[in-house]
Amino acid sequence: MRFRSVCSSWRSVVNPKRHRSPGRFPFLPNHGISDTTWGFYLTKRSVFLVESPMEPSIGDTDGWLIKVEEDTRGMIKISNPLSKSYFKPLPKDFPKVLNLLNFSVNELCQEYVLHYLNFWPVSNRPGDAGDLYREKVAYKCLNYDGSEFILVTIHVSGRLAMFKSGDGRWSTVPHTALPYDDVTLFKGDFYAVDNSGATFLVESQDKVTLVAEAVFGGDKKILLESNGELLLVDMYLTVDSEENFGLDGELPEGILQEKTVGFKVFKLRRDGIKKWTVVRDLGNTMLFLGENCSFSALASGLYGVKGNCIFFTDGFLCSSGDEEDVFKGSDIAIFFLEDGSILPLCDCPGYSNLFWPPPHWIISSGVHDDHLAAV
Repeated sequence: MRFRSVCSSWRSVVNPKRHRSPGRFPFLPNHGISDTTWGFYLTKRSVFLVESPMEPSIGDTDGWLIKVEEDTRGMIKISNPLSKSYFKPLPKDFPKVLNLLNFSVNELCQEYVLHYLNFWPVSNRPGDAGDLYREKVAYKCLNYDGSEFILVTIHVSGRLAMFKSGDGRWSTVPHTALPYDDVTLFKGDFYAVDNSGATFLVESQDKVTLVAEAVFGGDKKILLESNGELLLVDMYLTVDSEENFGLDGELPEGILQEKTVGFKVFKLRRDGIKKWTVVRDLGNTMLFLGENCSFSALASGLYGVKGNCIFFTDGFLCSSGDEEDVFKGSDIAIFFLEDGSILPLCDCPGYSNLFWPPPHWIISSGVHDDHLAAV
């Protein structure tokens, strides 16, 4: 996709068909994992960094981070890349049709979410269904058209659950680790980390191998790939009252909220020693910790931002309001590794412009015919 987006000459010599996962999947049975639902369905969303082909105007950004999902009707939805919230409504002058060949488009990650069905769907449409797992699903495609695949997710018990399309059933991985915090696909293999930071290579239901020993200290462990390395992000949490979150009494009195107070970053050693190595400086890299996927991007070439920072969601940090020009994602904050400070995204204009509002060059580039569907 990156090769074909360079120019028409390059695009003409590469077949657009590629090894890819479908946007929608067949319904999955509940055999082996749950007795309370009819089954499950899987959805895929992709996170893109869309960049302007020309120098941005003063005060504008040259990059836009979006999450894109195709719904059951074939319509495209655009959402906050770090959460489930859709950008709705979009600005009134947002184009109905965008030709992505006019921009440089970089796919940063794909996220997969497993939903449960407590009724049998009508006409192959899931309708109103919820998320059974708050943890993300790691997906591995086994053939060209995506009809054969393996899923690994975290069961509500804290154990790993695996689904193989060829078997048509779920199986839990009988591994005696602490509850798992995260699972990811790295260079074609499944990796899982438990609450202590011990990390495992998951090859099958019966073959789970330790690749890195525990990293004690933080409260939540997150795996992601960055620049060809497998990283572990250790999140430190505390509890605080709603007054310190800027909730203005929206929650019942006495309710406490988890609050992020810091991070440590590690990378997996390549020399066969089963340990994590501390990363004290990310250089030009920015890390993004989302609800169902985590990813990285380079700050070079992006106006008004620097690397060596972590974007994450952290509750109610500033009011978003109802105005169209106010950022739809006020729960995002940034951790700066250089000094350990944390700031709400709304207090960092250069960084917040990566998310909202849509850049001027996006608004001015598309088709605004109301009779056309958004694509």
